[in-house]
Amino acid sequence: MGIVNVTPDSFSDGGVFFDTAVALKHCESLLHDGADILDIGAESSRPGAAAVSWSDEWQRVFPVLQGALSLGCPVSIDTTKAELMERALAMGVDIINDINALRDPDGLAAVAAHDQCGVCLMHMQGQPQGMQAAPKYVDVVREVTEFLALRARELTIRGVLFERIVLDPGIGFGKTVAHNLELLRRQGELRVLGFPLLVGWSRKSTLGAVTGKSAQERLAASVAAALAAVQHGARIVRVHDVAATVDALKVWKAAGLPT
Repeated sequence: MGIVNVTPDSFSDGGVFFDTAVALKHCESLLHDGADILDIGAESSRPGAAAVSWSDEWQRVFPVLQGALSLGCPVSIDTTKAELMERALAMGVDIINDINALRDPDGLAAVAAHDQCGVCLMHMQGQPQGMQAAPKYVDVVREVTEFLALRARELTIRGVLFERIVLDPGIGFGKTVAHNLELLRRQGELRVLGFPLLVGWSRKSTLGAVTGKSAQERLAASVAAALAAVQHGARIVRVHDVAATVDALKVWKAAGLPT
C-alpha cells in the first residue's frame, strides 16, 4: 500500500504532494515501483496535528481521488469523516481506511450500506492532538486485540462480510516506543482474530528512536520493520518507499521465507 499524503503537515512529507498534479504524478510513480494499493489522505494524523474540516479535507482529496481512480488499481481513502466516506464510495473508491475504526456511527453506517468496499479498522488510544501525551496499557497487545475484535464484531453485526475487513494495530497511535516494539514482537497474537493484518511502520518515530535518524533518513529501518511485520503475519504493509520495500519482499519471497 503506497502512501499519498495530500496534506501540508504530515510528519515525513508534509507539503510535498499538496499540489494535485504532483500528487497524481506520485501515484503513478508508486504504481510503477510496485504498489498494489494507493492510500490517499488529506488530513494529517501526526501527534499534535490540527483538525481539518470535512469540506477542506474533501477539497484537497477529491481531485486526487478522481485521478487515481483512472489508474486501474485499488484506491483507499484515509479519513475519519463519514461525509468523505460516503462521497468517496459514490465515486468508486475501493477501501475505507479509518484510524478511528469506524467508531463514528455515521461512518459505520456508510460502510455498512455499501455492498463490497473493503475497510481497515485501526487501533488508536486517544486522538491525534494528544495521543502521545502519556499512553498507558497493562498489556498493549491484549488491549489492542480486544479493541479490534470488538470493532470487527460491530461491523459483522451490521452485515459487513468478514472478508471485507482488515485490522491495523496502529503503530505510533497512542503508543510509546516500548509499546510499538512489543506489538511487533507479539504481532502474531493478533492473527487469532482471523482477519488479515495491515501494518504501517514506514518512517515512524519509533524507528527514529531506535536508529537516531530523521524521518527522511529511515529508509533502511522502514524496510526492516516492514519485513519483520510480514514475518509476523502482515498481509499488507503501508509504506512511503515502495520500490525498496518491493525489492526486499521479492528477495524474501524468492528465499521461501515464512509469513
